Amino acid sequence: MAAYPEDIQYTKDHEWIRVQGDTGIIGITDFAQEQLGDVVHVQLPKVGEKFSARDTFGEVESVKTFSELFTPVTGEVTAVNEALADSPELVNSSPYNDGWMIKIRLNDPGEVDGLLSSTEYEDFVESQKEE
Repeated sequence: MAAYPEDIQYTKDHEWIRVQGDTGIIGITDFAQEQLGDVVHVQLPKVGEKFSARDTFGEVESVKTFSELFTPVTGEVTAVNEALADSPELVNSSPYNDGWMIKIRLNDPGEVDGLLSSTEYEDFVESQKEE
Protein backbone atom coordinates (compact mmCIF):
# COMPACT_ATOMS: atom_id res chain seq x y z
CA MET A 1 0.00 0.00 0.00
CA ALA A 2 1.12 3.52 -0.72
CA ALA A 3 1.84 5.84 2.16
CA TYR A 4 0.10 9.21 2.05
CA PRO A 5 1.45 12.07 4.18
CA GLU A 6 -0.70 12.64 7.27
CA ASP A 7 -0.28 16.45 7.30
CA ILE A 8 -2.30 16.71 4.08
CA GLN A 9 -6.02 16.54 3.25
CA TYR A 10 -7.14 14.78 0.07
CA THR A 11 -9.98 14.84 -2.47
CA LYS A 12 -11.63 12.03 -4.38
CA ASP A 13 -10.33 13.79 -7.51
CA HIS A 14 -6.80 12.93 -6.29
CA GLU A 15 -5.71 16.44 -5.36
CA TRP A 16 -4.13 17.23 -2.01
CA ILE A 17 -3.88 20.36 0.12
CA ARG A 18 -1.41 21.14 2.90
CA VAL A 19 -2.68 24.03 5.03
CA GLN A 20 -0.19 26.47 6.54
CA GLY A 21 -1.96 29.31 8.32
CA ASP A 22 -4.44 30.85 5.87
CA THR A 23 -2.66 29.36 2.83
CA GLY A 24 -3.18 26.01 1.18
CA ILE A 25 -0.54 24.37 -0.99
CA ILE A 26 -2.18 22.19 -3.66
CA GLY A 27 -0.93 19.38 -5.89
CA ILE A 28 -1.89 15.95 -7.16
CA THR A 29 -1.39 12.75 -5.23
CA ASP A 30 1.20 10.06 -5.78
CA PHE A 31 -1.61 7.77 -6.96
CA ALA A 32 -2.70 10.36 -9.56
CA GLN A 33 0.79 10.86 -10.96
CA GLU A 34 1.24 7.06 -11.19
CA GLN A 35 -2.00 6.80 -13.17
CA LEU A 36 -0.96 9.61 -15.51
CA GLY A 37 2.52 8.32 -16.25
CA ASP A 38 5.34 10.67 -17.26
CA VAL A 39 4.11 14.27 -16.93
CA VAL A 40 5.21 16.43 -19.86
CA HIS A 41 3.30 19.69 -19.29
CA VAL A 42 1.43 21.44 -16.49
CA GLN A 43 -0.93 24.36 -17.17
CA LEU A 44 -1.50 26.53 -14.11
CA PRO A 45 -3.51 29.70 -13.38
CA LYS A 46 -2.13 33.17 -12.80
CA VAL A 47 -1.51 34.66 -9.37
CA GLY A 48 -4.59 36.61 -8.33
CA GLU A 49 -7.12 34.31 -9.98
CA LYS A 50 -9.99 33.26 -7.71
CA PHE A 51 -11.61 29.86 -7.55
CA SER A 52 -14.47 28.17 -5.77
CA ALA A 53 -14.08 24.68 -4.37
CA ARG A 54 -14.17 22.06 -7.17
CA ASP A 55 -13.39 24.62 -9.91
CA THR A 56 -10.91 23.59 -12.60
CA PHE A 57 -7.66 25.49 -12.06
CA GLY A 58 -5.42 23.87 -14.68
CA GLU A 59 -4.38 20.72 -16.51
CA VAL A 60 -1.67 18.10 -16.36
CA GLU A 61 -0.57 16.48 -19.60
CA SER A 62 1.31 13.20 -19.64
CA VAL A 63 2.55 10.86 -22.34
CA LYS A 64 -0.69 8.88 -21.86
CA THR A 65 -3.42 11.50 -21.40
CA PHE A 66 -4.34 14.82 -19.84
CA SER A 67 -6.26 15.50 -16.68
CA GLU A 68 -8.02 18.56 -15.30
CA LEU A 69 -6.99 19.89 -11.91
CA PHE A 70 -9.63 20.87 -9.33
CA THR A 71 -9.28 23.18 -6.34
CA PRO A 72 -10.26 21.47 -3.09
CA VAL A 73 -11.17 24.84 -1.49
CA THR A 74 -12.33 28.35 -2.30
CA GLY A 75 -9.71 31.08 -2.47
CA GLU A 76 -7.26 33.25 -4.40
CA VAL A 77 -4.05 31.99 -6.00
CA THR A 78 -1.05 33.57 -4.25
CA ALA A 79 1.72 31.59 -5.98
CA VAL A 80 2.28 29.06 -8.76
CA ASN A 81 5.14 26.61 -8.98
CA GLU A 82 7.15 28.19 -11.79
CA ALA A 83 9.62 25.27 -11.72
CA LEU A 84 6.98 23.05 -13.35
CA ALA A 85 7.21 25.05 -16.61
CA ASP A 86 10.73 23.73 -17.23
CA SER A 87 10.54 20.57 -15.10
CA PRO A 88 7.02 19.09 -15.19
CA GLU A 89 8.51 15.74 -14.20
CA LEU A 90 8.72 17.09 -10.62
CA VAL A 91 5.05 16.10 -10.38
CA ASN A 92 6.18 12.48 -10.84
CA SER A 93 9.33 12.53 -8.74
CA SER A 94 8.10 14.66 -5.82
CA PRO A 95 4.29 15.03 -5.86
CA TYR A 96 4.05 16.24 -2.23
CA ASN A 97 7.05 18.56 -2.17
CA ASP A 98 8.81 19.95 -5.26
CA GLY A 99 5.86 19.02 -7.49
CA TRP A 100 3.31 21.25 -5.73
CA MET A 101 1.22 23.32 -8.16
CA ILE A 102 -0.40 26.36 -6.55
CA LYS A 103 -0.73 28.17 -3.26
CA ILE A 104 -4.15 29.57 -2.48
CA ARG A 105 -5.34 31.94 0.26
CA LEU A 106 -8.25 30.17 1.91
CA ASN A 107 -11.56 32.02 2.02
CA ASP A 108 -12.90 29.55 4.59
CA PRO A 109 -10.35 27.36 6.40
CA GLY A 110 -13.27 25.20 7.56
CA GLU A 111 -13.69 23.85 4.01
CA VAL A 112 -10.67 21.64 4.60
CA ASP A 113 -12.59 19.76 7.31
CA GLY A 114 -14.77 18.20 4.60
CA LEU A 115 -11.79 16.61 2.83
CA LEU A 116 -10.31 13.17 3.34
CA SER A 117 -7.59 12.28 5.85
CA SER A 118 -4.61 10.22 4.65
CA THR A 119 -6.25 7.03 5.97
CA GLU A 120 -9.60 7.84 4.35
CA TYR A 121 -7.88 8.64 1.05
CA GLU A 122 -5.85 5.44 1.15
CA ASP A 123 -9.07 3.45 1.73
CA PHE A 124 -10.70 5.32 -1.18
CA VAL A 125 -7.79 4.52 -3.51
CA GLU A 126 -7.89 0.85 -2.52
CA SER A 127 -11.65 0.72 -3.20
CA GLN A 128 -11.05 2.21 -6.67
CA LYS A 129 -8.47 -0.45 -7.48
CA GLU A 130 -10.99 -3.17 -6.60
CA GLU A 131 -13.58 -1.92 -9.08
